[in-house]
Amino acid sequence: MKQSGETLFEAFLNQHDTRAWEVTVKSLLPHIHEVDKNATQIWFYFFPLKLAKALQQSEDPEKLAKKLLMLGKYHLKDQIDRSHEFLYGHRYWSAVKKAIQEHAASSKAPSSLELAAQIKEVAGRVASELKVDNSLLLGIVAVGFLTLQQVGIEAFKASSGKISLSEKVIKKSPDQIFNARAKDEGQGILGFLKTVDKVYNVTFNENKEDCRYKLLDGQDLATAAASDKRDYRSKDPRCPEGPIPVECRAASCGTCWVGILGGAEKLDPVSSKERKMMPKFGYIDTEDQRPLIRLGCFTPAHGSVSIVIPPWNGYFGQYLRSLEDENEESNHTTA
Repeated sequence: MKQSGETLFEAFLNQHDTRAWEVTVKSLLPHIHEVDKNATQIWFYFFPLKLAKALQQSEDPEKLAKKLLMLGKYHLKDQIDRSHEFLYGHRYWSAVKKAIQEHAASSKAPSSLELAAQIKEVAGRVASELKVDNSLLLGIVAVGFLTLQQVGIEAFKASSGKISLSEKVIKKSPDQIFNARAKDEGQGILGFLKTVDKVYNVTFNENKEDCRYKLLDGQDLATAAASDKRDYRSKDPRCPEGPIPVECRAASCGTCWVGILGGAEKLDPVSSKERKMMPKFGYIDTEDQRPLIRLGCFTPAHGSVSIVIPPWNGYFGQYLRSLEDENEESNHTTA
């Protein structure tokens, strides 16, 4: 049922819960270009619908945020145009945002009531307009749809639609970016010696040339990041040393979670403690041995990888499960 103040398109989107979105993204993945397959999934982990709804429906959102130990920039409404900078499709955001607004405002009956079909429809229209491959648009359009669902049509329309990429980065092809993620740099003229530690690069922002740090073979992502002595704290108080936010270094705080854009196969499999803690934080719950979301302090690497650092962290998994249990109990009692 359409709620007061909702547009028809918002009402349509709000019929879709986390499970519906999981099914939708899964159905789109085979059609998304390789450069954005991981990135699209990571974005949906970074901005979970369940958490957004919990904060929106709370009588005191700020009090709840403190209870859940939320730190950093966790409000999507404040980063509508920047939250997806790590998607290749971000370079098309201005056109995508405009197309989504037009789609939302249209009085014409949609060709389908399936969410995936409408995402494909908008992506196809933008791809035709920009003369680019449709596979490069599907991920960013899906991100745009869920962004609108979380922030509302007015906030969505009010954002500028500005993209945040340099001309040099914009000129790179999707294959160039995708292939660079899998490349291990040379180890120098002494690299063949067993006594010489292999050194790799960890890229934490593909859109800037200097956003990388060195990692010794077998070193975890967070410890290696601490060797980067540049000032990150002034930009993000969560970063006392290096670009990855850290606190405990024992997989107990969840501060150092990261998304793996490329090189997941070069990381050690998930440890028992990391697997146990991830659902408590709420970041991911999976049996995958090398998932796309990892805790940096518990993830040794054996090659160059490309990561993306979320703008926030928290401890909300247990809270969301308690809400689900309450709803199930309430529905059972009502029935």
